Amino acid sequence: MFDFVRTHTRLLQLLLLLVIFPSFVFFGVQGYSGFTEGANATVAKVDGQSITQAEWDQAHQRQIERMRAQMPGVDPKLLDAPEFKQQTLEGLLRQRVLLTAARKLNVAVTDERLQRVFVSDPQFAPLRNPDNTVNTALLATQGMSSQMFAQQLRQDLSIRQVMQGLAGAPVAGTTAPKTALDALLQRREVQVQRFDTADFRGKVQPTDEQLQAYHKANEASFRAPEQATIEYAVLDIDTVKKGVTVPEDELRKYYEQNLARYTVAEERRAAHILVAADKDRPADERAKAKAKAEALLAQVRANPSSFADLARKNSDDPGSKEQGGDLGFFNREAMVKPFADTAFSMKPGEISNVVETDFGFHIIQLKEARGGERKAFEAVRPALQDEVGQQLAQRRYAEAAEQFSNLAEEQPDTLQPALDKLKLQKRTATVRREAQPTGDGPLGNAKFVQALFDDEAVKDKRNTAAIEFGRNQMVVGRVVQHQPARLLPLAEVRDQVREAVVQAEALKLAREAGEARLAELKKGEGVDRLPTAVTLSRLQPQNQPREVIDAVMRAPLTQGPALLGTPLPGGQGFAVLRVLQSLPPQVQPEQLKALQDRYLQTLAEAEGQAYYQQLRSRYKAEVKVRAPVADAPSDGSR
Repeated sequence: MFDFVRTHTRLLQLLLLLVIFPSFVFFGVQGYSGFTEGANATVAKVDGQSITQAEWDQAHQRQIERMRAQMPGVDPKLLDAPEFKQQTLEGLLRQRVLLTAARKLNVAVTDERLQRVFVSDPQFAPLRNPDNTVNTALLATQGMSSQMFAQQLRQDLSIRQVMQGLAGAPVAGTTAPKTALDALLQRREVQVQRFDTADFRGKVQPTDEQLQAYHKANEASFRAPEQATIEYAVLDIDTVKKGVTVPEDELRKYYEQNLARYTVAEERRAAHILVAADKDRPADERAKAKAKAEALLAQVRANPSSFADLARKNSDDPGSKEQGGDLGFFNREAMVKPFADTAFSMKPGEISNVVETDFGFHIIQLKEARGGERKAFEAVRPALQDEVGQQLAQRRYAEAAEQFSNLAEEQPDTLQPALDKLKLQKRTATVRREAQPTGDGPLGNAKFVQALFDDEAVKDKRNTAAIEFGRNQMVVGRVVQHQPARLLPLAEVRDQVREAVVQAEALKLAREAGEARLAELKKGEGVDRLPTAVTLSRLQPQNQPREVIDAVMRAPLTQGPALLGTPLPGGQGFAVLRVLQSLPPQVQPEQLKALQDRYLQTLAEAEGQAYYQQLRSRYKAEVKVRAPVADAPSDGSR
């Protein structure tokens, strides 16, 4: 234990986060209570049981903390991106589905198996005491008790059992991988002649009649969607906080109540000599060990400079004895209580009496002490103002939200009273009836957009009700100008129509030219004018599109070279193909083995995902919301 502490004290928190807690990141969130109704809103359901906004928020915060520990320089905005939030919710849903399956399938993890896994799994080594008990001091640094850890480990093992039958089973013999890899690695020699749409555009000169006909035949492509120009106001915690003045006495009170946060953590650097005798050893053995420690202490007292030599020769701690017993710097929580109490009561240079712990008997020499300095009140005043201001704003937000809602309802034809009373900014935007999220804000909220297009809001230009679109975030809006969906006349979209006609006609010409060339080749003419043959495979497509590769690989070669044509993707044109021969794969044995392993792994993952989807369907798991995306500019349009 002391070897680990000496080497890894500073990495302990990161190690626990990376090695042990990722698989548990979504658990232990039921105790959370939110400040608003939104915290209790249902964001997903599994087997009739709700996952709340508060649980989602806390799970996401844990994900952020884990990612920051792994990548300290990561951009915070990236971690709070809508896609990352949605991944957190999907992960939380998955965990809940698998736990439900474990419960329904009566999957049980016995105490014996729990202990066996904890003792044998290397990932838990940092948490094991020498006697294979849980190091509660290290757990405490993460805010966990041994009971919490055991519960989370039991849940994790239950989930593993649910999926283990699929994950551990063979999913394919030798035939399926060979067939799949043959299709991937098979090579074919082919001559490719392209007829690109771009080369025919200059030959197209559309008439007015063609433009009119195309416009009429494709009216759905030239309709302007229903949209509205709106003005809106947002009330959030930051706005409330701007109006908060923090009294001096509140700052000082908060400072005194949180002195530990503004005090540099104390650390000690010590060396020790351990005479090992676990607490479960017979009393006579422990008595002999203590007597040996007392004898060593007498030698140290007689010659303090011999401490390091005595440690190298006599200490039973293999991790520190070669360093003369030096444990490096550690905090109080990193050591068992008797050891820590003694070390933190000593002055540098002092040597302790014999200290008894569950591991045996120690002689401690304190080398250095650091930390314990308290940051002055003035030095942390900005942080205090921010934190106390945030707390006061949180308390006042509910009152401001009620005012916001009432003012919007009492004077429904204007936002000005709410803007003036709460010192809010008027924002403007153009929105469509279909919510098209473009940012982390109200314009990406379907409920708000729907309210804006209600008959009353559109016809009478009345304020919407105050709508909560995020935690401590509300919005009220009103329509200033409404434009129904309409067909755009040809005069407005002439350029777009002409471009579409030119592209379509050029593509038609390219295909006709390609098909004419193909007919010529089938007659045995012009073969010598084809480009030089290239060798293609699905693994090495040589910059050819997938459509060409698929056509080449499907071509039958039983009667010699095959001739065929295929459209190019995205309206790029037409390709004429002359497939000459099939060639054996060119792959090294180790590459083939790696591909076979990857194939089997992918197949196993697909089986596991299919099983999870089946469980998800069986237990009626559903996500009811999407993560909001970033707000559009105040004067932007959509």
